[in-house]
Amino acid sequence: MVRPEHMQRLDTFAEGNDPIEVVVHDSMQRGYRYFLTEPVGRSFHLAFHPQLSPKEMLEIGVFGGKYMTDCRKEFPEDWFASAKLSPGGRDPSLNFFGVNASKSLAYWRDKGWIHPDDPRGWFQWYCRYYMGRRHDDDERQIKRWKAMTRHVAQIRKNCLPGDLDCRPRQRQALLHWAYDARGI
Repeated sequence: MVRPEHMQRLDTFAEGNDPIEVVVHDSMQRGYRYFLTEPVGRSFHLAFHPQLSPKEMLEIGVFGGKYMTDCRKEFPEDWFASAKLSPGGRDPSLNFFGVNASKSLAYWRDKGWIHPDDPRGWFQWYCRYYMGRRHDDDERQIKRWKAMTRHVAQIRKNCLPGDLDCRPRQRQALLHWAYDARGI
């Protein structure tokens, strides 16, 4: 959890300031600590250009609303003001395209795609990166994000521009990776 006295500093955090410590206590992590060393939403890797912020993704509808239901204290309150969340199980109707475009966490673990510091996967990594954490897993996660451009190419090749009914699963998957598939 980011201490309340630090929340105000997040938007004005500048290079040279002391890092802000975040201590996580949720259903998947107890006592995990990391530091915010960069300004919120800035100072990204040169090859990393997400089209959506975590807040925008949550508002649009991703991961069947299940992703962030127990770790709200870690991130700014305004991320959740209009978020489409499901306190029960995953609900694909909450996704922007109304389809399930996710694999299970067990699948991701089996593939070796989950770093122990981010047990929820890529989106957790992205949320923390967006907030200003830099980590030894950044390069790998950014390479994974870049690999999603193949889906953009497939949509452009097979769909008329603006036809949101064409390839909805692929479009939803792109939303899960901060690509704005609504404009393709």
